[in-house]
Amino acid sequence: VQLQASGGGLVQPGGSLRLSCAASGSIFRIDDMDWYRQAPGKQRELVATITSSGSTNYADSVKGRFTISRDNAKNTVYLQSNSLKSEDTAVYYCSAQIMYYLDDGSPVAIRSWGQGTLVTVSS
Repeated sequence: VQLQASGGGLVQPGGSLRLSCAASGSIFRIDDMDWYRQAPGKQRELVATITSSGSTNYADSVKGRFTISRDNAKNTVYLQSNSLKSEDTAVYYCSAQIMYYLDDGSPVAIRSWGQGTLVTVSS
């Protein structure tokens, strides 16, 4: 099971980016999907969460500017980031609670992480 994040880049203050993260493998079910970020010299922080039924939660610092969504048919989570600020500069990581099957048919639940995608907000 893998998570592959994409969509980061350089954007000017006030600009927008859309991050994507796709899960692949022998997946049975994906529960919560999340976006975290880690700025230079800071701890990783939770940015947004979406449950399997679509309920969302956001860090105060991004409320009203970021939107998390998911496409269950594609096992993909998105983060639409608008009105970006310099303080949004960070490596963004996706994470998901995934249930999959081992070769012997046994179900296993894991917390999986993507590789991170860099978002730089600068003029």
